[in-house]
Amino acid sequence: MATAKKAKPKARKKGVSLAVGRGEKLPVSKGAGLTAKGRAKYNRKTGANLKAPAPNPKTKKDAARRKSFCARMSGMKGPMKDSKGRPTRKAASLKRWKC
Repeated sequence: MATAKKAKPKARKKGVSLAVGRGEKLPVSKGAGLTAKGRAKYNRKTGANLKAPAPNPKTKKDAARRKSFCARMSGMKGPMKDSKGRPTRKAASLKRWKC
């Protein structure tokens, strides 16, 4: 009689740890988002190809990226200000991308 094998639970992917203190993210007061160092770390760990923000696009490709980012982030749920009236990371990133 064959014994049934138990299925192993799928391993959860761990996110890349990025922090303002290590210079990998910008604080909300400076527009939120990742720094060049943060993008490099993320790309290295995940194999992604994150690019810098394109608030003033120089190419059609950058203009399309900006339009896509603005449409995607503008539709995200969540407040633009926190309980103390300060802008959230969402609001700061939209402002930085000039959405």
